[in-house]
Amino acid sequence: MSRALQDGELVLLTDRKGRRYLVTLAEGQQFHTHAGSVSHDALIGGTEGMQVRTSRNAELTIWRPTLRDYVLKMPRGAQVVYPKDSAAILMLADVFPGARVLESGVGSGALSISLLRAGATVLGYEIREDFAQQAMENVTGFLGSEVAERYHTEIRDCYQGIDATGLDRVVLDLPEPWQVVPHAAASLHPGGILAAYTPSIVQAAQLREACEAGPWAGASTVEILHRGWHIKGDAVRPEHRMVGHTGFVTAVRRLAD
Repeated sequence: MSRALQDGELVLLTDRKGRRYLVTLAEGQQFHTHAGSVSHDALIGGTEGMQVRTSRNAELTIWRPTLRDYVLKMPRGAQVVYPKDSAAILMLADVFPGARVLESGVGSGALSISLLRAGATVLGYEIREDFAQQAMENVTGFLGSEVAERYHTEIRDCYQGIDATGLDRVVLDLPEPWQVVPHAAASLHPGGILAAYTPSIVQAAQLREACEAGPWAGASTVEILHRGWHIKGDAVRPEHRMVGHTGFVTAVRRLAD
């Protein structure tokens, strides 16, 4: 049974041209766009997939935002890990419900949301307090305040060490992830996974070289390219634009001592 849209709920409005707007519903408020305005009161109590008309007769469809929608539209202080790369990290790092994950370089919290939604408990290290605050706001804005029980951030430099042991996973979005390799080895239990997102293949290569000293095995590095397709009747072709290179994902497993 569909749940009615509530006052204070985050929703996504889309128009016929595919433009997307994140809006928090509030009684008595108006949503304004170049194509006219619509009252929040006309949306509250409605259902997902409902279509409404603006004051200029433009059609808008209302949805609850998916994780992908939210990550691409949420406020950000740092560049986010794109959904295609977050999906690869979740699989390569094998993130599971209850996993204890150290994430360093939380940025705007995009990857944190994916880790938490997969059921992990996340300890985030971030050297900038404003980024850590933005990440917490984005995480709770999408997953709700109750997720704070599984999400803790600290203003710390992961290059200087990891103050946690018995971790299941270490996930990095840092310029020099190879500096964290010895700290991750001391903090992960045998079989644990270190995963790192790096924009440059030179960074990925240097990380792989650092792991060769042990205690690591099963290293892999992948690049994810995302190409959509235009399908309309007999007109079937790749889209003219695609999400090309954003970064490389490297994963490696810790051996027993």
